[in-house]
Amino acid sequence: MNTNIDGININYRDEGSGEVVLLLHGWGSNIALFDGIFNLLTPKYRVVALDMPGFGQSDEPKEVWGVDEYLDFVIKFIESLELKDFTVLGHSFGGRVIIKMVNRNNLSFKVNKIILVDSAGIKPKRTLSYHIKVKSYKAMKAILGCAPVKALFPGALEKYKKGKGSADYNAASDIMKGCLVKVVNEDLTDLLKNIKQDTLLIWGENDDATPLSDGKIMEKLIPEAGLATIKNAGHYSFLEQKYVFDKILASYMNI
Repeated sequence: MNTNIDGININYRDEGSGEVVLLLHGWGSNIALFDGIFNLLTPKYRVVALDMPGFGQSDEPKEVWGVDEYLDFVIKFIESLELKDFTVLGHSFGGRVIIKMVNRNNLSFKVNKIILVDSAGIKPKRTLSYHIKVKSYKAMKAILGCAPVKALFPGALEKYKKGKGSADYNAASDIMKGCLVKVVNEDLTDLLKNIKQDTLLIWGENDDATPLSDGKIMEKLIPEAGLATIKNAGHYSFLEQKYVFDKILASYMNI
């Protein structure tokens, strides 16, 4: 399905009937990865998911967005479908949006329950080696970016930057690179204590993008949270250990 919100074309899925479950995907992902969750939930629930702007088959934002701008857009999407109350599941970046969502006042809808899967939102503590790496990167960027060096070695700066960036960053357009930088540098830890909804945390034991320690922090700070850990799974626990994930989700959703 397609809709247009604020001049941005959005691809989405709206399947099944009954109580609503909204799915929010992670950074660099799209709703195609939620096929298994759709198959599990649609016999009992109405399941809705959108390719957020800049991902899947949806248009990019027209300018650099942070989490708040993405949330503003998701709220407009929810209101366009006239969803009044629902459970929301978010993977990785989708979890960031949910944490911000339930901290907003005067929403036009009610969030009943929350499911955070390998969720982002806690800014990692930076080690000394990280800070050394950043300073080295900035120094090399300055050297390779000066006019004489650029003339002698055209393309060297771009090649260096590409070699140092993450896969998500290197694959992104300029606008989406700006969005990624803005998003990952926001720490939502202080918002966790304000979450009143019953919250299920599902985490891959070997997650190296949003480590299990983040899940344990969320379990401690969210008043009504429980953590389910999946062995032999990383950041995409719902794909890597689908059988175990489905059992956990089905139990929580009374399927």
